[in-house]
Amino acid sequence: MAMNQLIEGLSDYGYNIKVLAVNSKKYFIQPDQVPAGYKKKTNIEWVYVNLSVKPFQAFLNLFSSRSYHVERFISKRFEKKLIEVLSKGKYDIIQLETIYMSPYISIIRKYSDAKVILRAHNIEHLIWERIYNTSKWRPRKIFLKHLYITLKNYEINVIEQFDAVIPISNRDALFYKNHTQKPVKVIPFGLSPEKFKNGVCDKLPENAIYTIGSMNWLPNIEGLKWFLEKCWPILSKKHPDLQFYIAGRHMPQWLTGLKIKNIVIEGEVEDASVFICNKSIAIVPLLSGSGMRIKIIESMGSGKAVVATNIGAEGLDVVNKENIFIAETPNQFVEAISFLYTHPEIVKSVGKKANKYVKKFHNSERIIESLIRFYGEI
Repeated sequence: MAMNQLIEGLSDYGYNIKVLAVNSKKYFIQPDQVPAGYKKKTNIEWVYVNLSVKPFQAFLNLFSSRSYHVERFISKRFEKKLIEVLSKGKYDIIQLETIYMSPYISIIRKYSDAKVILRAHNIEHLIWERIYNTSKWRPRKIFLKHLYITLKNYEINVIEQFDAVIPISNRDALFYKNHTQKPVKVIPFGLSPEKFKNGVCDKLPENAIYTIGSMNWLPNIEGLKWFLEKCWPILSKKHPDLQFYIAGRHMPQWLTGLKIKNIVIEGEVEDASVFICNKSIAIVPLLSGSGMRIKIIESMGSGKAVVATNIGAEGLDVVNKENIFIAETPNQFVEAISFLYTHPEIVKSVGKKANKYVKKFHNSERIIESLIRFYGEI
């Protein structure tokens, strides 16, 4: 969604866009199912790259100083297609989405004189460092430590190969400014103004809690398991009528088969905005991760009260108990949700302030204009 925001935004401002994307098993796209209008707008093409973890190669990587995360993205097929694309056209800006595309910088420099920019959606090693910190099983911790240290070293060293960096949050920008003299400009995620016109829904939302997110992303699953084990038993006992809705793509079998009273597994929903609009309180119990939580911005833009961990709310300039509720422990989550559940007027008040915050700081049109100015500067 963050990538698409910039792609469509730049196109709407009259820029010619060319998208070359990795197609993978985890997020597989059938090109013939993509609308013709979108294809024309983006000139999008895909190259299949097998990103599956290969156990033997992962084991051998333990004896290497190279980042296994990055190496998985190196593909001769992708390189060949990239050369073909660069040979056919002249580009002013080539923007790489995440550091995992940075192995192709040398190819870009060889076939183009464009400025090369890193779009940093996360501080990638920080995600894995936090997963390492919350892991208990020693063999897993040994492997995770190797993963995050080699990724961190790569992430720090590769920055100098770019002409500029556009992180998604102020917090992430500090990391890059501490490791490079190259220009760094924060370009956050934004919503189109019509998506959050009034921050209200067509009908009165249910006084219920919900969470939504891709369930094949480890931090989402980790946080949800923690919430179900540590928080929900207390909440459901305290509020027997409280409903908890869980939505997202790639639901694992243990979730789809979950049979717990008042927990509704929605799976992938047709329209996330409709799902969000029909509930009152969003929960984001992230224990690891990095960057910016798009679903929090969507919920706040829809005028919802959000209860999140500090990591969940990371990258957002929000104020606890004003436009969001911050909770770290099970007791804090239970306390915050109980308070909001029994005070619908507070939910409404917090939601209005949340909507106001999104309008001010996450307006997609203003963000695109800021990005265009930055492109001009470099």
